[in-house]
Amino acid sequence: MIPQTFEEWKDCIVNDCSIKLTKAFAEKRLSVYENRKHPETRKFVELYGEQYLNNIIYWFKKVS
Repeated sequence: MIPQTFEEWKDCIVNDCSIKLTKAFAEKRLSVYENRKHPETRKFVELYGEQYLNNIIYWFKKVS
């Protein structure tokens, strides 16, 4: 299941993936996702699309 809301996404990160959603973690992920030339970001867009990338960036910014 692909999370559609911030709360679903947060639950997935924290509970399903057992990742602490800290400011440092969010900033590290943002440095990747905001770089459209980064291979990981390009693959993410290929798999999930631009809109979902924008959602993820917005959600990580809510955390940082």
